[in-house]
Amino acid sequence: MLSVELHCHSELSHDGRDPVDMLLEQAAAVGMDALAVTDHDELDASLEAADRADEYGLVGITGMEVTSAAGHVLALGIEEPIPAGLPFDDTLDRIADQGGLSVIPHPFQKSRHGVEPHVTDEQLARADAIEVYNSRLLTGRANRKAEAFALDHGVPMTAGSDAHIAEMVGQAVTEVGADDRTQTAVLDAIREGRTSVVGQRTPWHISFRQAAGGAKRRVRRRMAQFL
Repeated sequence: MLSVELHCHSELSHDGRDPVDMLLEQAAAVGMDALAVTDHDELDASLEAADRADEYGLVGITGMEVTSAAGHVLALGIEEPIPAGLPFDDTLDRIADQGGLSVIPHPFQKSRHGVEPHVTDEQLARADAIEVYNSRLLTGRANRKAEAFALDHGVPMTAGSDAHIAEMVGQAVTEVGADDRTQTAVLDAIREGRTSVVGQRTPWHISFRQAAGGAKRRVRRRMAQFL
């Protein structure tokens, strides 16, 4: 089994803080086998991380967190950015057209752009996998709903730390029964449901710090646009 971090953010995200090398260092330090950097509507840092992952003994997985019209969708294994703002089904189709893997993160967390209020059960079940454990939680209710949905509809399950600072990489891990240490093997195993999830809650004070820091960075970047 490979331990894989499928959901984290670099400084390229509007609410991320740290550069790629810090994410890679943390993933290696906590025993990850593979890492996907999934910035909001940005791919460049993920491509860099995937290219440099071998330096840290990791398998690099390309990806981004796409803001579809319905909410957030993780696009893994892609080489070209998926445009923001497309309908949910079109977003999944664009990912599939690149041979990528679509994963729906925190689908039942409305405050964090979860898609569930805006799609049918049939649409949600179209995804290649559903994130059933996101470590940035308050009560765990949304995670439990995601797991129940995935089990009821036979959709493969993943976990993600949703780290916006490097030290939280590895808080939630997808254990993948991959046949080889490659991106293709990891994504194929997820698609086939050869996964299990292991996670722990991001401490509330760190979640608050991540959120507050992200808000400050968004304000600074918006102000810089007007200067």
